[in-house]
Amino acid sequence: ARGGGPCEMLVTLQGDRALRGAHPASHASHQPREGDDLSEHRERVLNKALEAVGVDGEAVAHGEDYAGTSCRRAYRTFVNPRKGRVPNRVETVEEAAARAARQIEMLDREFRAMRADYLKNSDAARSVRESSDKRALNPLVLILDNVRSVHNVGSIIRTAETAGVTEVVTTGITPHPPHPKLSKTALSSAGYVATRHFDSTSEAIKTLRSEGYTIFGMETTTRSECYSSVHFPRDSALVLGNELTGVCTEAMEMCDRLVEIPMYGLKNSLNVACAASIVTFEVLRQWEVAGK
Repeated sequence: ARGGGPCEMLVTLQGDRALRGAHPASHASHQPREGDDLSEHRERVLNKALEAVGVDGEAVAHGEDYAGTSCRRAYRTFVNPRKGRVPNRVETVEEAAARAARQIEMLDREFRAMRADYLKNSDAARSVRESSDKRALNPLVLILDNVRSVHNVGSIIRTAETAGVTEVVTTGITPHPPHPKLSKTALSSAGYVATRHFDSTSEAIKTLRSEGYTIFGMETTTRSECYSSVHFPRDSALVLGNELTGVCTEAMEMCDRLVEIPMYGLKNSLNVACAASIVTFEVLRQWEVAGK
């Protein structure tokens, strides 16, 4: 079953955690492009141009608040352009930097407005959850390894809310709150589920393991075990992979165990959101919390 590399924290329903995040990447590259001989020069010129429009270039480039945002992607695209790219027009580095700075300034303005609205809505959701009789969370985390579809992510977040999981962790290009479409696809569940975003799945796994979680990769391989035959201890994390490529090889090697959902048809995988629901509620069944 297809369930399934700095860190950004989004909404939490327990403790004081700061909001991070913005739109997911729209391309398939999971790692930033490598720089060239002119990257440092372009970065200096861009930071100067950003300063002129009131944006902190260092924060955009390296601050945790901007991890995974459109602002950072635009910044990196200018500093490390695609190799062999032919400019649409002839312009100096300074002129190009000024144009890029204006774009980043608009993206930053949009991000800040969206973040403020998200905080307001999530604060209200947190109050509802904390006053509810069902506020206790189950020690289960879902890790989304470069899941592309905002619809799948929304569905998984909705499943996570109904199952009372501790957290949904997104990595790489996975859409994550605050995102304009997630509130619709998750049917408002996003405001009730704690989320974190990491640049890479490997970093997410390392962090969760250091927090005491046992990591289970959901992927069909020759060494995968049937999910219903595996004992899931408390403090478990499930890694669900990309819709086309599944859980990446590096992440699979880092998992404590691999599990799969048996397939009886011609296809060897389920939709990632469907797979997430099946295994999540099997974990709760084993813990004897489902249905209570």
